[in-house]
Amino acid sequence: MEYEKLLERAKKNLPEKADAKERFEMPKVKGHIEGNKTIITNFNQIAVTLRRDAKHMLKYLLRELATPGTIDGQRLTLGRKINSTIINNKLQKYANEFVICKDCKRPDTQIMKEGKVTVLKCTACGAKHPIKSKI
Repeated sequence: MEYEKLLERAKKNLPEKADAKERFEMPKVKGHIEGNKTIITNFNQIAVTLRRDAKHMLKYLLRELATPGTIDGQRLTLGRKINSTIINNKLQKYANEFVICKDCKRPDTQIMKEGKVTVLKCTACGAKHPIKSKI
């Protein structure tokens, strides 16, 4: 009987609607501008979080930002001044195209080659979607 009273009291203390929090959060770039160059200090950390090859992400970013760049250890050096908001938007676009599943919206995906078509395969729901963008 005591258990049921405690259970009722706990139910009364619960909020009406629990805050829904996604387990995947897109990381934001950290860096600074040195002269005419933009330095992103957490580029490899972002690649690890997205579970993608840093060279693949680099190739996409350089094409989207229309600038030269190199990876120096843990950081990325871009050849011109670029606002962090623009870089974050391009990384979000990369994640939507190459990381996040179109069906279940989870980041548990792999890039696979099926014949001549590059496919994004979700390990959570099993869906496959062709990747239209060529890198």
